[in-house]
Amino acid sequence: MAKHPEIPRWKSLLWPTLEAVKALGGSGSIQEIERKVAQLIGATEAQQAVPHGEGRYTEINYRLAWCRTYLKGVGLLTSAGRGVWAITEQGRHATPADMEKVEGYYRNLRKARRQAELADAEQAGDGGIDGAGEEIGGDWRDELLKRLLALTPERFEHLAKRLLREAGFVQVEVTGRSRDEGIDGTGIYRPSLVSFPVFFQCKRYRGSVGSAKVRDFRGAMSGRGDQGLLITTGTFTADAKAEASRPGAPLVDLIDGDGLCDLMKDYQLGLKVTTRTVEDVELLPEFFDHI
Repeated sequence: MAKHPEIPRWKSLLWPTLEAVKALGGSGSIQEIERKVAQLIGATEAQQAVPHGEGRYTEINYRLAWCRTYLKGVGLLTSAGRGVWAITEQGRHATPADMEKVEGYYRNLRKARRQAELADAEQAGDGGIDGAGEEIGGDWRDELLKRLLALTPERFEHLAKRLLREAGFVQVEVTGRSRDEGIDGTGIYRPSLVSFPVFFQCKRYRGSVGSAKVRDFRGAMSGRGDQGLLITTGTFTADAKAEASRPGAPLVDLIDGDGLCDLMKDYQLGLKVTTRTVEDVELLPEFFDHI
């Protein structure tokens, strides 16, 4: 069994994570931050491709997620929206030396918070709280990706065909077993009055798709079209993302495992989405004073 390359410890990634958000102008999406961190630390594609267990994350994804959690917990980062992180004023003035204190400070804050929650629960006669803690992963996406990985290549391609049709593509065709030199299918995207052909390729991966796969796919498109769509159950390395949007080359849009799951949820393909409304009832004493 091939030995995976060594990955930097998560503590050593705290400062690069903070520096990445600064370099992005003070805020960035998770993918932008991860890409910038990879650049800052000089992570190779082999390092970026190391999977974390059997889940959908790579080891670097997983460690950077913990970095964001800790930096947010001590007030150096904040979540500014869905998947968007921003640096705080305190974070702007932090130094590399401060990173040595982050873990201890974070754990002390959590301990104090938990003691306060336990005290509140005891006072309310609640008998305690669930101390499950903050975990990464383990949600419906993991179960969905397991099912997708269990599909045959042909069924996965036809799932992509159905998804593209739901998203507004017409004349979607799967090339099938011919492989068509690396192209799994074609379709015409018609967002409004104009339309253009799109070539797509599907990869059922547990790990990361590297830049070479993007270049190969673009090569298969050469002379046939300028728009490609690469879909995977895994992730894309920072180099693959950079290659996909390289200036002067045909654009290749990327849909990773998380993005694929979100699209399937949006179009409710293989998923049933139930929205629950929580009723909040408040007593208005003044009503009874004047009845």
